[in-house]
Parts: sequence; C-alpha cells; structure tokens
Amino acid sequence: MAKEIKKIVLAYSGGLDTSIIIPWLHENYPGCEVICVAGNVGQDSEIVGLEERAKKTGASKLYIEDIQDEFVNDFIFPTLKAGAKYEGYLLGTSFARPPIAKRLVEIAKKEGADAICHGCTGKGNDQVRFELTIKALAPELEIIAPWRIWDIKSRDQEIEYAEAHNVPIKITRETNYSKDMNLWHLSHEGLDLEDPANEPQYNKKGFLELGVSPEQAPDKPTYVTIHFEKGIPTSLNGEKMDGVKLIKTLNKLGGENGIGLFDVVENRLVGMKSRGVYETPGGTILYHAHEVLETICLDKETQHYKYGLAQKYADIVYNGQWYTPLREAMDAFVDKTQETVTGDVKLKLYKGNIINAGVTSPYTLYSEDFASFGEDDVYDQTDSKGFINLFGLPLKVRAMKMAAVAEANKEK
Repeated sequence: MAKEIKKIVLAYSGGLDTSIIIPWLHENYPGCEVICVAGNVGQDSEIVGLEERAKKTGASKLYIEDIQDEFVNDFIFPTLKAGAKYEGYLLGTSFARPPIAKRLVEIAKKEGADAICHGCTGKGNDQVRFELTIKALAPELEIIAPWRIWDIKSRDQEIEYAEAHNVPIKITRETNYSKDMNLWHLSHEGLDLEDPANEPQYNKKGFLELGVSPEQAPDKPTYVTIHFEKGIPTSLNGEKMDGVKLIKTLNKLGGENGIGLFDVVENRLVGMKSRGVYETPGGTILYHAHEVLETICLDKETQHYKYGLAQKYADIVYNGQWYTPLREAMDAFVDKTQETVTGDVKLKLYKGNIINAGVTSPYTLYSEDFASFGEDDVYDQTDSKGFINLFGLPLKVRAMKMAAVAEANKEK
C-alpha cells in the first residue's frame, strides 16, 4: 500500500520550476502541507522576497538556511584541493546540490515530513545529485519529482501554468535563460545557447552578471597574491579571510578583469550533450593559483598520479556521488598530498587572462642550484650518459632485434 503523504519539504528557489510546484502539490496531494526550504549557497539577491512569494503560492512556511560556510569548507575546498574539473567545468552547480539536499533532509526529519520534493527536470543532472544525497542520508523518505510525472513538457507551458494559477514569476518567454547562481559561479543555458553555432552574447548588456567580457575589461592589469595553507586559500593580498569572503572578493576582482568565462558542450550524466556558459571568476583564479603552487610543492610521481585521481574525483562530484566511500577515500589521499602545499602565488589578471607573476613556498622542491643553466657544483653532467644508456636500453634492444628480423626476412 502506498504511503500517505501529508507533509512535504520542497527545495525552493523562488524560480519558475519551484514556484509552480507548490500549487501542483496541493492539487495532486490533497490536504498536504508544503514546507519550503531555500538553501543559501551565495545567491543572496535571489533570497529577497522569497518568504512572501512562497506563502502567497501556498507554502505553510519557508526556511532560509545560510549554508555558505559549509558549502565552501566541506564541498568547494576539498574539490579545489583535488584539482577536480569536469571537462574543464569547475563544478559550480554539481557540488552545490549535496549541501542543499543535506539540509533538506535535516529539516524533513525535524518537521516529521513524509517526502522531499525537488524541481529538477528529468533530462538534467541535478535530479541525480539531489536524490543520491537523500537516499544516502534518509533512505526512508519518499522523493517527489514533478517533472518526471506531470503533463508540463516545456518552460513555455510552465509559464502558462503559472499565469493560470496566479503564481508570481520574474521571467518572460523572451528572457527565459535557465540560470543557476551561487557563491562559486553563474550558469547560463537555453534560448540561443542551445545551438552551439551561436556565440554567447558576452557584450550584450545584462548577459553577464558576475563581471565583464575580456574586451570590456580595463587596459590596466590587476595583481593578486593568494596564500595557501595545506592546499586551502587563507588570505588575499596579505589580508586573512574566511573562505566565503575570499571567494566573493576574487569574484569581484576577477569579474572586473573578464576572468572565468567558460563555454562548453558537456556530456551530461543522463546521456545527452548539453551546452552551458559559465561565469566563475574567483574559482578560476583559485584553481590556477593552486595548480601553480603544486608545481613546486609536489614531487613528479605524486603530481602525475593526482592528475588521474582529479578526473575521477570530478566524475564523482558531477554525478552526485558525494556521500560515497570512494570520495571519502580519495579525500584522504588528497589531504596527504596537500600537507606541503603551503605558500604564496602572485598572479596578474588582464583582459580574461591569468598570468603567473611569482610563486614561493617553504616546502618548495625547486632548486635553482640544480636547475641552473650556469656553472654549478651540485650536478655532474657526465652522470646523464649512464642514465640515458639504461633509460634507452629497451629502445636500443628493440631496434637491434627488429633489424635482425628484417635481415633474416631478406635472406628467405
């Protein structure tokens, strides 16, 4: 017998999808109470007016949960330390979903809810990210995903439903980009971007929200110096900052200089390719700085092995598998590699470019004495002859054997 659902916790953003879900839940689960939860992961401006909007649409209450610190320290920074990128994408939406879903579970248990509902489409990755987290943390809760069961098939139909049910919305059919904003990034999808042949309208007023295009950036460069402790950024230009403030400050500096624009056709988890345009100014700077610091702090074998792990880590984050033993085990490896990733990285930001301007670390493995092209007393260049003989021995033996085989074939 199906479980009776009397109380539902809804992941609420105030956008088109979740706004129309509230009346839809009342229509399809008569008498149910709908409790909205907005997880603030840095989309501060979108939080304004949410409570009034949610209650006006039929919610009994709205939780606005500030989880920015948790988002940065428990999700962004571990991914940054791993160096994880998914096809070049810095995972802004991917790692924002698990902390939101975690808070949904916590409130659902507090409220005694029967189900959690989300507004993710059946074509997207987010449905997987939300639901895997819920299954990992609260397998007893029902999950409601309206996009997989209702009759609405497009965003135009969503707008029609909203208008018919007097649901207040901010978008129109002409401004219907699908966007996701958080502390780390802003994504753009839909409309003209659905055709990869179309260039993003970076210079069009209002398209970019976190910065400007490289063409519109100042002609004068901006310098930044970032200090890392064990792989975690802790200060900017000599000022100690918590993670949230540091990222927001870099977003401003990077955005002003046209940093962090990324246009990609990515392979979605659910099978199709999808085109997205991302603004990630602060994150792009941090990834670059961290990679530069690792070049002098990690030995060759560790650094190269970590490249492969970074790809797997990115796949796990992208696929919503945060709460898995494998991710925890990889974090243990990454944390070990980061024990010496401490130091300062100076960068020059100029018209969309990040230019290295110096790196130092007390744990540096770089030795000018050994690397110098000048005269030195530490490196005996005659040692290289024996090394090359041994290193090249397999090639030499193979060449000799192949030559012998070729000669034998001639004699036949």
